[in-house]
Order: sequence, then structure tokens, then C-alpha cells
Amino acid sequence: MRSTIFLGCCLMFFCSAAQQPFSGIDVHMGNIYRLSPAKSRSISPENFTGEKGKGGMATTGTGSNASRELGQGWKVSPSVKIKAGSTFTLADIAGPGSIQHIWMTPTGNWRYSILRIYWDDETEPSVECPVGDFFGMGWGQYAKLTSLAVNVNPGSAFNCYWPMPFRKKCRITMENIADADMILYYQVDYILTQVENDAAYFHAQFRRVNPLPYKQDYVLTEGIKGRGHYVGTYIAWGVHNNGWWGEGEIKFFMDGDQQFPTICGTGTEDYFCGSYNFDTRRKNEAGVEIHEYTPFLTPYAGLHQVIRGDGLYNVMQRFGLYRWHINDPIRFEKDLKVTIQALGWKNNGTYLVLQDDIASVVFWYQSEPHAPFPKLPSREKLEVN
Repeated sequence: MRSTIFLGCCLMFFCSAAQQPFSGIDVHMGNIYRLSPAKSRSISPENFTGEKGKGGMATTGTGSNASRELGQGWKVSPSVKIKAGSTFTLADIAGPGSIQHIWMTPTGNWRYSILRIYWDDETEPSVECPVGDFFGMGWGQYAKLTSLAVNVNPGSAFNCYWPMPFRKKCRITMENIADADMILYYQVDYILTQVENDAAYFHAQFRRVNPLPYKQDYVLTEGIKGRGHYVGTYIAWGVHNNGWWGEGEIKFFMDGDQQFPTICGTGTEDYFCGSYNFDTRRKNEAGVEIHEYTPFLTPYAGLHQVIRGDGLYNVMQRFGLYRWHINDPIRFEKDLKVTIQALGWKNNGTYLVLQDDIASVVFWYQSEPHAPFPKLPSREKLEVN
């Protein structure tokens, strides 16, 4: 029986062809009752292959000492150790199917743990970025993030709900480029089901420039070739100047655009669905008006992280922002380039070109094959200091 994939806001649901399809309707509580022939599976250190009836069978693992009096079936293998300088395969799945949810709690430096995802028979990854940035934690510090696509919960629990269909294979790896071993608890929840012909593949690409060269736009991505739609932006923005930093415009160059883009925003905070410096201008107990950045979380956009200088060694202001184009994907037929300006204000009321520390992850779906990604920055250029 043929199944139909629906790429919803934060869930994925599958209905049989014998039923009326949910054409264009996101999966939500109103239609979750629909039955499906899809088969649910899950990979974790307690079931590395995701095979039916094979979970919790380990007799050795990171929990062996704690479970020695209880034996098999009592949390013997809850996590894995990834040695320094090595790559571990988190999941290797034969399709067709779709990833529904990824949860993990990586230890160590999140910029030094590189997440990669490969679809079908490709040798170059469709997802390649430091694990912290993939989950909106580019500064290596926990910040609550609550959205439809990504959630980071207390205890540094990373959760991803981007639906990721694949036809032949899915391989997920984690490379530890640090000098120390890391411990990783993780779970990959997926389904085995038929995938429709028009289902595109999930991609995520990391970039970082520090400092941004003078009068150069920051390139979020370029060289994307093929047909697809852009679905999300995460930026870790480190400010090197005093004053407001978010006047820059985001620009989407698509399908042959050259000097000027088809889509041009009006400012950084506007693109991230905020306004006026993210400042709510409250009054303190003495009645004095206070100006400060106001973090916010919504299903589709947010300023979830504001790191304020401490007046000693950690003097830089740093920000984490996300914008998910779930209800408004940016569609392209041939190619896509996305840039954003780093722009503030001079004392005379004119724009000030900034040279900030900017890192980003962009998310999109497209038909394969995808164009090669730029080489990931070296460890020294990934470091947050």
C-alpha cells in the first residue's frame, strides 16, 4: 500500500493512499488520529540498528558498572564514548523512510563535535555543522530554545524535529575533533515507509567569519544548485562595537539574480520577527527607564540567547537568533544565495559598517544531487573565545 509523506510543522504523519490525502495541510492534533502503514523504529546506544525487538539487549556498555547487580535489560548501554579524533556512526538506516526526531546531550566543546548526515549513496554530506550550532547553541552555553523545529531544554537536551525523508539510506555520524573523549547520549526516532516522488532532502550548512571583512556582506550560503525551498536560519552573532548592530538587510538571490536580489529585508531584527533593537524599554523600581535586549521565543522565530558582558574577561555581547520559514518557505527553481549585512550606527546618525564575529547554519530542502559544500573551517577558526 502506497503512503504519502506530509512535511508538517513539527510532526510527520503518513496516511494510506486509500484515504483522502491531507493535501497541503500540516499534521497537527486535528488529524493525528489518521492510521498509517508506516513502521516506527528508534536507534540509540540500547539498540544501535533500530531492529524490531532488539532494544535493551546489551551486556556491556557505559552503564555496566551501575547495572552489575541487575544485569541485562537494566540500562547497560545508555550512551557511547567517542574518542578524541574519531568519528562514530550514530545511525545507518536502510530506507525508504524518514527521520522524525533526533535527541542528544553531547558533552565537551559543542563546536568540536561535527554532525554529518548522508542521504542514499552520497559520499559528501547533506548536513555538516558543529552540533551546538545545528541546535542553536553556537556560543557553547546553554540557552532555552522552544520552537517547532528545534527545542533545547534544561540540562542541555538537544531536540530536532525537522522531518528528513530518504529513499535508500540514511547515515548519521559524529566526529570528535577535540583533544578529549566525549560522552554522547542520543536517540534517533524514524519511520519506515514509502516516500513520495516530490519529497525533497533535508540540508544544513555551517559557516563562520571572524572578523567580517570591511564592507563585505556575510554570506549565509551560496552555490546552492537545484530545485528546493529554504526553511531556516540560525545565527550566532558576536558584536565587536558599542551600539546597535542589527540594521543590516538580509537578501535572497534566486534563479539567476545577479547584483540585486528578489527578496530584500528591512533589517536584521525585522527578519528575525522582532523590531526596534529587541528593546521593550521597561522602568525599574526607581522609575528610571531601562533599555535592554529582550529575549523571546516563538514557534517560528526568536532571540533566544543574549550574553551580556560581565565587565571583566567576558566583555563581548553575543546573541543567538533563529528564524524558521515553516509557513513561508522561500522556493527556488535553479539556484540560491543568501547574504546579510552587518550594520550599526555612527554618532552622526549615519550607518556604521561592522566587522563582527558571525556564524550561521542555514536549513533547506532540495532535490539531489546538491552542490559541494565549502570546506568546514579549521578547529582554530571554529573556536569560541
